[in-house]
Amino acid sequence: MRLLAALILHLVLAGSYGIQEPTTDIIGGPDLYIDRGSTINLTCVVLFSPEPPAYIFWNHNDAIISYDSPRGGVSVITEKGETTTSFLLIQHARPSDSGRYQCNPSNAQSKSVNVHVLNEFPAAMQHGGQAHHRSSHLYCLIFCVCLLLFST
Repeated sequence: MRLLAALILHLVLAGSYGIQEPTTDIIGGPDLYIDRGSTINLTCVVLFSPEPPAYIFWNHNDAIISYDSPRGGVSVITEKGETTTSFLLIQHARPSDSGRYQCNPSNAQSKSVNVHVLNEFPAAMQHGGQAHHRSSHLYCLIFCVCLLLFST
């Protein structure tokens, strides 16, 4: 909902004043709760940029994430265009993956999110992860609808 509200606000301002400043958002923030053993999927969206960012760095607790670290299972997918989206994927989440993650595009403000890896496996959870998964799907649906609406 926050992303949709931000999009509408920026469109109103852009339409009224011709102003479009680059904006960065991480879907689902500012706090995400992930079950241990699950895949962390952080989605960073850069909007209203005159051109796609030359690069997007991801940080974990203020250190640049290395995709070839001994930890393994870390990858990034970036789709550039009018709206640039970067996905940080971390497989087999563990408590040490908890912390502050920051998306740093080259041509827009950075944005951060706090990730909390719960020290339980999904099978041991009675209901805690269900609301988060529904919420994540809702954010993804809203994001896709916004892309469709604003790309035409």
